[in-house]
Amino acid sequence: MKTFNAKAEEVERKWWIVDAADQKVGRVATHVANILRGKNKAIYTPNVDTGDFVVVINTDKMELSGTKWDDKKYYRHSRFFGSMKEMTAAQAKEKDSTFIMHEAVRGMLPTNKLSRHVIMKMKTYTGAEHPHSAQKPALFTLPNKK
Repeated sequence: MKTFNAKAEEVERKWWIVDAADQKVGRVATHVANILRGKNKAIYTPNVDTGDFVVVINTDKMELSGTKWDDKKYYRHSRFFGSMKEMTAAQAKEKDSTFIMHEAVRGMLPTNKLSRHVIMKMKTYTGAEHPHSAQKPALFTLPNKK
């Protein structure tokens, strides 16, 4: 018996909608990262993009636990002296709430050329409206934690 390896042109991609309203950022991001990589499929191959497209809506209504809105910081640096900028999670949510979800999912993907291509299949929106209704996305229900 031979080992099955998926080929990029044979992969059938679906579209999923994930509603992030009243959900923790990390819990949503883990499920989104698994869908983007294709780990929820039987044909998963680590070196091939076998994942689906994901539309994350209501990113302005996500939650962080504890005091992370004030304690969590996002850093930027242009590699020039004195150019380091920092922003708290509350400031990032005020400026662009999709940034928080994008960074959480990007941090859960491996650091390679494939993951830079994979992250482009995630579309994030602040409200409940999105322009991807022509693709007929299915609703992905997140499991409830008790």
